[in-house]
Amino acid sequence: MRRRDVIASLGAATVWPLVARGQQAMPVVGVLGSDSDEWPRSRYVAFRQALAEAGFTTGRTVAIEHRWADGQVARFPSLAADLVQRQVAVIAALSGIPAAKAAKAATTTIPVVFQGGFDPVELGLVASMSRPGGNITGVTNLGLELGPKRLEVMHELLPTVKTFALIMNPDHPNYSVQSREMLAAARTFGVEVSIIQARTLNEFDAAFAKAIQIGAGGLIIGFGQPFTDHHPELGTLAARYRIPSISEAREFVADGGLISYSGNREDAFRLAGTYVGRILKGEKPADLPVQQATKVEMVVNMKAARALGITVPLPLLGRADEVIE
Repeated sequence: MRRRDVIASLGAATVWPLVARGQQAMPVVGVLGSDSDEWPRSRYVAFRQALAEAGFTTGRTVAIEHRWADGQVARFPSLAADLVQRQVAVIAALSGIPAAKAAKAATTTIPVVFQGGFDPVELGLVASMSRPGGNITGVTNLGLELGPKRLEVMHELLPTVKTFALIMNPDHPNYSVQSREMLAAARTFGVEVSIIQARTLNEFDAAFAKAIQIGAGGLIIGFGQPFTDHHPELGTLAARYRIPSISEAREFVADGGLISYSGNREDAFRLAGTYVGRILKGEKPADLPVQQATKVEMVVNMKAARALGITVPLPLLGRADEVIE
């Protein structure tokens, strides 16, 4: 072999391991999500943009491994365990309580950043909001505490309605708190709230039918799973049953629902992305206080209002962040 070829081959052998090491050095973020359909949505875009602003661009300086539960919360523990086995650098548990608890149970060493509308101290995820301790921190958004506000919005929209239905999942960890706070708010507004239980998507249709049966003039959709993953289906049912309804997600309104009122999830996902970036740069979750996304958004579907024969009061319409015509 010619000397020049020998040198070239040695050079290639020297460079290749460096390239390989460079590829291996790219950090991997594991994302726990409910449904793959969510990935293109604005909140996940906000998450990726925050990562990019921290210097981690997807596919270039950071890799993302997705694990989707396909709307089945029971899958989160195995999905979290899979990410641990993959030895990702950070787990972003972005789908509320089930994802956060699964990630917490799966590892005590890999950093975890959660996102959701819950109290992480009450759930035992962190020691305190200011000093999380351990390997987990994250972002909370306004969720559970907005339940009474949704009833207030419906009461303002429908001042003559005296009976509202509230669809809730009795297996949700915050079921007792949700029901207690909503019933207290109902007394304040001088209305009645009847709780209708629904645990799965298959029970939604019967729940809407029961709301009509009891003569409810308006419907409030509960917080959390299984409703979080099925807002389009809920919007379709609200339009089909012609019952004025309010939920926590803009997807519900886009698919036929009347109003959504919730914490701004884009803001929460952006903050979560920022924390993931900071951890990738070397900061420890124990030193990052749990943040709270405080922005609230209301979306009104005027097309649905007209179909229901409802006149939306101008003060309420003026407070809307988005109006769908």
